[in-house]
Amino acid sequence: MNKRKAILLLNMGGPNNLSEVKVFLTNMFNDHRIIGAPKPIRRLIAWLITSRRHKEAEHNYALLGGKSPIVDHTRRVVHALSDRLDADVHYVMRYTPPYTSDVLSNVATYDEIYAIPLYPHFSSTTTLSSFDALFEEAETLGIRDKIVTIESYYNHASYIGTIVERIKESLADQNPGEYELIFSAHGLPQKIIDKGDLYQRHIRANVYHARRALNDAGIFFYKTHLAYQSRLGPMEWIRPYLEDKLQSLEKKKVIIYPIAFTIDNSETEFELNIEYREKADKLGIDEYRVARAPNDHPMFIRTLEELYRSMESTHL
Repeated sequence: MNKRKAILLLNMGGPNNLSEVKVFLTNMFNDHRIIGAPKPIRRLIAWLITSRRHKEAEHNYALLGGKSPIVDHTRRVVHALSDRLDADVHYVMRYTPPYTSDVLSNVATYDEIYAIPLYPHFSSTTTLSSFDALFEEAETLGIRDKIVTIESYYNHASYIGTIVERIKESLADQNPGEYELIFSAHGLPQKIIDKGDLYQRHIRANVYHARRALNDAGIFFYKTHLAYQSRLGPMEWIRPYLEDKLQSLEKKKVIIYPIAFTIDNSETEFELNIEYREKADKLGIDEYRVARAPNDHPMFIRTLEELYRSMESTHL
């Protein structure tokens, strides 16, 4: 008898509409992996941050069409992957519907469940947070032993190949020697890294492999850099900050690659494409390009298929 198999693609999510913006912010800042304060204090902090930020966030999402870009991009990934596999593919969002509890309830009778984070780099704030919700619900349903997971794949060959293809796409027919390339990663508070979070180590290794792959492909930028975006609040975050890196460029042409993301979202389509573009203009940068995240690029779909096949063979 053929086994019923489900693949769950895990991501942080984003508002499906403007009415979900407050839900998204509240759930995110109430996550103990994001803010490690005791529960009552964390709820208060989440309420304060959401109260102050939701209007601006709603305005930003309105500029992006009234919802997070992550929603439609992820659906396209699901459709593309479904066409290649003998398993039912679902996406699971951490802070907005479809929630872990809903999706896992729908696949609870399946024989095997494979959970693939859409975060290539392991972090307590992303991968572990999604695993928290996944395993808690699985224990409730009594299906923990059905679930197979993978923690990271930042050095997977097809994933690295996807990065090269997206950078080539952004470069088009231009001479890479006239451009500087910045791998921009979502930042984290330095104190999280100091506690042993692997994220920055994985990001650096990812950039190392991407640089080697670009060299192997004969693509030589004037210089390549790593920087971090999305800093929030007064605390020290991991450096260098993207705004500082933009100021230090020798060339006036730059390509930004969103190294921390596999799916385009508000951090790429609003923060990088709009906010940082304005900063680049003020700095006199003549050419500012933002490469697309992997999304449903065929090579990234192949990456997910290969990850699934590897997990499946290990599970046998």
